[in-house]
Order: sequence, then C-alpha cells, then structure tokens
Amino acid sequence: MPLAPKPADFPRIRGAVKFYQVASIITGTLLLALCAEMLLKYVGGLEIELGGPAGFLALVPVDTVTAVNLSTGILIVHGWFYVVYLFSDFRLWSLMRWPFTRFIVIALGGVIPFLSFFLEGRIAREVKAYLASREADAAPDVAPTTPAVEATP
Repeated sequence: MPLAPKPADFPRIRGAVKFYQVASIITGTLLLALCAEMLLKYVGGLEIELGGPAGFLALVPVDTVTAVNLSTGILIVHGWFYVVYLFSDFRLWSLMRWPFTRFIVIALGGVIPFLSFFLEGRIAREVKAYLASREADAAPDVAPTTPAVEATP
C-alpha cells in the first residue's frame, strides 16, 4: 500500500503546490526562450546582443558579440532556475509521498519544451482534489447544536 500524505502536512502541501506552479511556469517560459535562442544560434548563426554598437537589442553573427551576450544569459538563468524548479518538484513529491518515478516525470518538465505547462495544470488539479477529498472525509458531519429561532408575528 503506498504511503499517503500526513494530514498535518496539508498546509505545507498547499504552499508547496503554489511554489511548484510558479516555478513550473517560469521554468517553462525560460525553456522556450532557450529553445528559440538555440535555434537562432545553431540554425541561423546568430546570437542576441544587448547594448552593443548594433543597437539596444540586436542579432549579431556568432562570436562577434562585443557587449552583453543575452544568449548566454538566457542559458545561465534557465540553468539556475531549473535548480529552483527541481527543489519545488522535490518538496511537493516528498510531501505527497509519491513514487520516485513521479519525481523523474515532473523533473523532465524543465527540459522538455511545453511539458512543464501541461504538468503544472495536471499536478495542481490532482493535488488540490486530493486535499479537498481528504479534508471532506476528515470533517465530522455535525448538526448545528443551537436550535433555529422562529420569528413570532
């Protein structure tokens, strides 16, 4: 029988799923920017230069960047934010007590384009539905203890 999350962890799970959603969207967006940058560099032979002689933002041939290389910046920012995404994945995975294969699938969301957007919605719905059903099961069915007061004419 698989392990179930502890009811005492439900508030932390809510925070973890919110953190995961934000990290997932940011990581997915950065991954798409990285894919566009890679296509520019390896198919088009261009890099993105910021603040150089060609203008504020310009496409220049590879290895001719004289100012800030925005192509490298996108690569670095995505790499570091992927670490944050993995942390959010690990936190949610450990609180929900899922199998390790689930962790791997969610982690792939940061390296397969568009997968993080798909998983973000699916995982969030699943976790929120699980929490709602567990809290509904745990809530006692208690009738009100005070009698209804009738208005007299």
